[in-house]
Amino acid sequence: MIELGAPAPGFGDRVEGVLLGAACGDALGVPYEFGSAPLAPGEVPRMIGGGLGPYAPGEWSDDTQMAVVVAQVAAEHGLRDEAALDRVVDGWVGWLRDGASDVGNQTRSVLAEVGAGGLTRPAHDARLASYSLHAQTGHTAGNGSLMRTAPVALAFLDDPAALAEQARAISGLTHADPLAGDACVLWCLAIRHAVLGGEVPDLGDLVGEVPSERRDQWAGWITDAERRMPSDFSPNGFVVTALQAAWSAVRHPVEMGSPTVGSLVAAVHAGNDTDTVAAIAGALLGAAHGASSLPEEWLAVVHGWPGLDAADLRLLAGRVAGRA
Repeated sequence: MIELGAPAPGFGDRVEGVLLGAACGDALGVPYEFGSAPLAPGEVPRMIGGGLGPYAPGEWSDDTQMAVVVAQVAAEHGLRDEAALDRVVDGWVGWLRDGASDVGNQTRSVLAEVGAGGLTRPAHDARLASYSLHAQTGHTAGNGSLMRTAPVALAFLDDPAALAEQARAISGLTHADPLAGDACVLWCLAIRHAVLGGEVPDLGDLVGEVPSERRDQWAGWITDAERRMPSDFSPNGFVVTALQAAWSAVRHPVEMGSPTVGSLVAAVHAGNDTDTVAAIAGALLGAAHGASSLPEEWLAVVHGWPGLDAADLRLLAGRVAGRA
């Protein structure tokens, strides 16, 4: 496990950047998800809304909606025990009932089953539903847990071992495939490193934190992402290709503005599940470069369920990190 010393200067800005970077990436990618709006080569994407929602300009989608539930539980109770996981699942079920938009099929299936069961043991029931789905289909390695994972990193800045354990546990509430859990562990550890160190880490250095039987596989996937462009990893609904597209975008920004802006533009140009790839990339970029690396015009309009805006995400991120 990589250990870091005292946080580098700008710590608070980077804490806020985790949620804001993810939300801005989400809202930037929303209009172009699965070709909802055309995006010509070299064209700069804009927060014009539409997409699969349809969404208002600057509105984030299910990626950030689900992450907000995790962050709210983390801020109010922490994420260290089964009761916290119960609250997360309970929050997601309420979200599915009252405010969800553009929900992935796998997530909808699990949460609908849990909600129908009466919510007596939400986390336990979610795991059963998730693993039952995996047993039936063998295909539960979608990108739907990686897209919402950023708040877990903020909740365990002081404890990387617990971070890895809980990132995998929260992933498994809807995505039973071990690859989904691996991806969440790797990305959360990278976000933690970026928040504390003020730089994007070498993702390949973190593969030692996944089970030994999959380390070489992950090392190869990460190296492949570093050698190729984001659009080479489309379609990207699979958690591995989603991570590869996001990591490629981080490593291959287009030449414009800050590294955060350039990489988020590259993430959207990856195509396919544009909001999710950009949300994943945005969390790490915001962690490394801070909320101050995001354009003011984005921060002025980004918003979404449950009635939050950029200022609310700043406060929420600080509250989550403050419990760590």
